[in-house]
Amino acid sequence: MSNHEHNDNSHRSAKKSGMSRRQFLSYTLGGAGAFMAAGMSLPMIRFAVDPILKKKAGGTWIKVVEASKITNEPQEFKFKIHQVDGWYVSDPELTAWISKDEQGNAFALSPVCKHLGCTIAWNTEKNNEYVCPCHNAHYTKDGKNLIVAPKPLDEYDLKIENEWVYLGPIKANTRV
Repeated sequence: MSNHEHNDNSHRSAKKSGMSRRQFLSYTLGGAGAFMAAGMSLPMIRFAVDPILKKKAGGTWIKVVEASKITNEPQEFKFKIHQVDGWYVSDPELTAWISKDEQGNAFALSPVCKHLGCTIAWNTEKNNEYVCPCHNAHYTKDGKNLIVAPKPLDEYDLKIENEWVYLGPIKANTRV
């Protein structure tokens, strides 16, 4: 065996332990890239999940009318709510149809037709029903859908305190 062959074998048999420069750079750049990607995606994930984690605030009650003015015949009452949507602050005017049932309990219905969202009116056809002028949907005094509309009118939460009627959030009709 020549001296030259002996040197070639000795170089091949000696194995380096540790990592090469190429592996080090690959791991370093991969780790830095993953860190930057996580830094960019975490705010997006938080933005998507944050509304789910927030506790819902209790609904606010709006003072609408004196309880003595409520009759068995539905009456339209307008009221304003204060709302904040991001940086936009507004005070829209809403409407409720408030009346008493046969037992004398007050209730309030939303004026929004469940067919296509038009505003309903009471007794326009002299038949003691709510009628939608857009597509002729009819509802009973309790808000039950009779024709055209697929669902009954929504109902407001209502409470009477200190001889005043207060309205809360809208909910599905519990009267029908």
